[in-house]
Amino acid sequence: MSQQLVADAGMTRAHPPHERDSARELVANAPKVCLGGLPIAILDRAGTADLMLAAARLKTPASKPLIFSSANGEVLSRCARDPEVARLFLEADLLSADGQPLVLASRCLAGPALPERVATTDLFHDVAERAVKSGQTFYLLGATEAVNREACRRAEEMHPGLRIVGSCHGYLQGSALDEEIARIREIGPDVLWVALGVPREQIFCETWAHRLDTVGTIKTSGGLFDFLAGARRRAPLWLQAVGGEWAYRLAQEPRRLWRRYAMTNPHAAFLLLTRSSSLPDRQRP
Repeated sequence: MSQQLVADAGMTRAHPPHERDSARELVANAPKVCLGGLPIAILDRAGTADLMLAAARLKTPASKPLIFSSANGEVLSRCARDPEVARLFLEADLLSADGQPLVLASRCLAGPALPERVATTDLFHDVAERAVKSGQTFYLLGATEAVNREACRRAEEMHPGLRIVGSCHGYLQGSALDEEIARIREIGPDVLWVALGVPREQIFCETWAHRLDTVGTIKTSGGLFDFLAGARRRAPLWLQAVGGEWAYRLAQEPRRLWRRYAMTNPHAAFLLLTRSSSLPDRQRP
């Protein structure tokens, strides 16, 4: 997708919607490459942030929000092993590469190459900077109550003027969850960040998106709020650049993560080698 197309989508509301691409068309037109079996957007962080907010601005009233999600090695492995998980990820309107191995594989195997990794933890700040200028709003759903509260506080501290119009932890069920969905719909945030983990956040999107027709975009967010709140630390930049952030996380939580990485990393590498290819523009597998 050209930067001009995104820029045009972000123009003032004085331009009638019928004179511009619809939000869903705008997102569908983003170029993609197949990596490990999934269609990954060929966009950098800045382009992805611009697209998220442009899509929120252009979304047709009373339509489902657009869903932006991400893939890494673990996601590739899960999708290959479980058709239901794969279906959930393919329902997203856009998938970004939240894993440096996907970027490296695109440069060696598939073509055209991804410009960079679009880690959700970094993307949040790109979107927040733009939202402060545009006046667009956030809602943060997920994590524990304490982590969610601290994530909101620190996000507002890092981005003065950021409008977080609502938040809630990620452990609601039954009628309490139904009431929160109604509340989110009433508020109508431009971006709903859903941090429930894979595949709970994908199931959330499938289950509730039709009720959230006032929301602009939904971004699935994994462990984003833990990083925002300072409960987890990122790997050094040099380790991120060579695709080794998983090793840093493993060193922090070996008992919880060793089995996951032992199973998914070799499988993901195999998938990147055998299920990566160029895609015709605007086409999904």
